[in-house]
This record gives sequence, structure tokens and C-alpha cells, in this order.
Amino acid sequence: MKLSVILVNYNTCDMLRIALNSVVRAAVGLNYEVFVVDNASTDKSVLMLGDEFPEVKVIANTSNKGMAMAYNQGIAETTGEYVLVVSADTITGKKTIEKALEFMDMHADAGGMGVRMITPDGRFLKESKHGFTKPWEVFFKLTGLSKYFPKSRLTDIQRKDWVEEFQTSEIDVLNGAFMLMRKEVIKKVGVFDERFHTYGYDIDLSFRIRLAGFKNYYFPKTYIINFDSKNHVKFSWDYLKEYYGAMIIFATKYLFKVPEIKVEGLPQLYPPSYEVK
Repeated sequence: MKLSVILVNYNTCDMLRIALNSVVRAAVGLNYEVFVVDNASTDKSVLMLGDEFPEVKVIANTSNKGMAMAYNQGIAETTGEYVLVVSADTITGKKTIEKALEFMDMHADAGGMGVRMITPDGRFLKESKHGFTKPWEVFFKLTGLSKYFPKSRLTDIQRKDWVEEFQTSEIDVLNGAFMLMRKEVIKKVGVFDERFHTYGYDIDLSFRIRLAGFKNYYFPKTYIINFDSKNHVKFSWDYLKEYYGAMIIFATKYLFKVPEIKVEGLPQLYPPSYEVK
């Protein structure tokens, strides 16, 4: 199996239908499988999947397990050489998967890659190339963790080698809307950390991929359209708890507990608290 695609759904039936149609179209001619992990949706998403996408493998949870745990449920079932995590609120370009796989096959040092993301009205999303939004940038600067993200231009905005919109480049963080990763790399660094319920899980895994000595890439020669639905409702208590809680988890994990992965230039100042299986 060349490719395993995983989507997590929670009450986004209409967008999920569009996302799946675009993935199936983009994967024509490939040896692939698709998993949808449903987090106890109440909008008849599972019924829609059975009626319209009988070839899709569905994992139906009885409660909302969160994004990280749900993706891990899918990863545990995959058989592909590559694992593609894609949001249920995206449209994948017709040639996106084909081009992305070609790029990964040509770059043996790549642990993962992301592609150019645009909004439905065609606006370029900067998160495509650095993986996180302004609040996360502030967080990394305040905690001093920005030194571990040299390719995100957090400390030197005048970097001449900084990736532009249409420039292929190595990056720090892959955006969770589209993460194509080698299965062997996931086996080495571990799956998503399930303490990150809704946010931050992609940043954490991207960081561990780099810590293990692999590279993350931004590849702009193809695209996805991202509706970014989970960020449309903000300033609720649940949003604040999940979004900023993820930052606290990340700070606790890497400021005080350093994983047992050694990479040149990233010294271990504290004893490891866990091992990546």
C-alpha cells in the first residue's frame, strides 16, 4: 500500500463529503486507503459515509476523543508507506497527492511535508509555511522555545533564506490541515501526543520529527483549500481552554521535560521523562 489517508470528523457532514470527494479524485491511480474517524457526530455523518463512500473505512467513536487520539486510532490501522493526515474542512487539489508523494519519494531525508494552503477566496495562508498562528509565535518567544524553531523566522525576521509563498523550503512545523508523513518515521518518533485534544498536536509531532533528525518541508507547487472551520468560533470558554491549554502542555513538556531524542545542536539540559517507541 502506497498511501493511507486519515480524516477526523465531528459534525461536519457537508464539508466531510466535499473533502472526501476531493481526496478520492486526487488519489486516482494510486494504491491507497482512506479512514474516517468520527468523534460521535450527531449530524448523520456516519450514515452519509455508509451510503456515499462504502469504500472508506470508518471508525465510529461513541464520544469525542479529540483530534490527536482520533488520528492515532486511524494511524493504528494504516498499512501505507505514507500517512496523510488531512482536515475534514479542506479541498485537496486534483494533483496535490500525486505531486506530494513524488516530492517525498525524491527526498529521503523528509519525515513530513505540507503544501500551499489558500482560503476559499484565494488568499494565501501563512500557516502553510510556519505551521502556527500569531498567538503561538508570541508563546514561543516568551518561553524562549523560539530558539528551537530557527526556520520559522521567529527571532530573525530579516532572514534571507526564509521561505516565500512559492519557494520550496525546509520548515519547522507542518500544519495539521495537511500532513504527509512517512510511516517509518511515525514508528520511530511516536504518534500524536493525546494530551493535545484539539490544538498543538501537529506542532508537537512536527517538533519530534525534527528532533529525531528528519526534515519537514513546505512544498508550494500544489495546494489545498482550507476552510479552517474549527477556528471560526472563538472566545468561548472551550476554545480558550483548548487553545491556550495546548501551549501550557507544550511548555511543560519541553521546558521541563525533554524527550530522549538526541540531535546535534539541541543539547539535553534535563533528564528525559519518557522514551519515544
